[in-house]
Amino acid sequence: MIRKKRIILCVIAAILIFIIINNFSFQGHSGSSQTISVLAHRGMAQTFDIGKVKWDTNTAAIIYKPEHDFLENTIPSMMAAFDYGADLVEFDIRTTKDKKLVVFHDYLVDYRTEKKGNVSDYTLEELQKMDIGYGYTYDNGNTFPFRSKGVGLMPSFDDVLKEFPQKEFLIHIKDNGPEIGNLLIEKFREMNDETVGLYSIYGNDEAIALIKKEYPEMKAMTAQMLKKALIQYLLVGWTGYTPKSIRNMEIHIPIEYTKLIWGWPAKFLDRMNKAGSRVVLIRKIGPWTGGFDSIEEIKDIPAGYNGYIMTDRIDRIQPF
Repeated sequence: MIRKKRIILCVIAAILIFIIINNFSFQGHSGSSQTISVLAHRGMAQTFDIGKVKWDTNTAAIIYKPEHDFLENTIPSMMAAFDYGADLVEFDIRTTKDKKLVVFHDYLVDYRTEKKGNVSDYTLEELQKMDIGYGYTYDNGNTFPFRSKGVGLMPSFDDVLKEFPQKEFLIHIKDNGPEIGNLLIEKFREMNDETVGLYSIYGNDEAIALIKKEYPEMKAMTAQMLKKALIQYLLVGWTGYTPKSIRNMEIHIPIEYTKLIWGWPAKFLDRMNKAGSRVVLIRKIGPWTGGFDSIEEIKDIPAGYNGYIMTDRIDRIQPF
């Protein structure tokens, strides 16, 4: 009995040693020598207190006092983000009445423009005549600093492709259903393989399933995909194995949850790179997620992390 117990204890000890060695990554405080890539969320955007946001909040009506003149999801905001050193820019797309792809976040035009109704109620031409700066206010509607300055700034998907043919983008598919997925597939079919490789996608499950069927190596993420992939990795990742579900993925992880990840940060990042996946570090703020928008927030990033971080204020963190 004593011998059997010793054998069992030795086996358990061996397994524990294997897990520790196979997943140990030094994690101190971040340093200036490490290389971190940056995902600029909607380019350069006006920011707000995410903690006050509900699912139907008009975020244009609760912005902080502006520190710059850029509006999210516009060509100038994307250009500014790249000029500040963004490696990747995210933008939102929706479908228009005439079945075109337009770059806009809200399903309603009411919040940011002078018009009323859904984006899908208008043609691309009609949408591009609107003033997307119309609804922005930081002082409860006493002033509207961007009113009349956003006329003609709502780009189409084609506008972005034409303006930035060699830049990398993460496309947030905002509409539900297969239609927007099929429209994107049509656009990808017009591109060569090298250009298609510059794009990754996240958002609607049905649209992304269609796109992944035709472009299986494209990085993609939905809430359901991410949940499945991370659960499977938590179950078997200690062995160093990366489940099929976590390959060729766009993986956004709140920094608050990273201590649960096997091999965090260096070994996990190495495994994901080999699996064709991109890791983006984000922050959890109440029920929502946000980016790293200040140098103080950047300090929470561990040494050894050389993946991506998300930000809405690349102008603030660029010195880091």
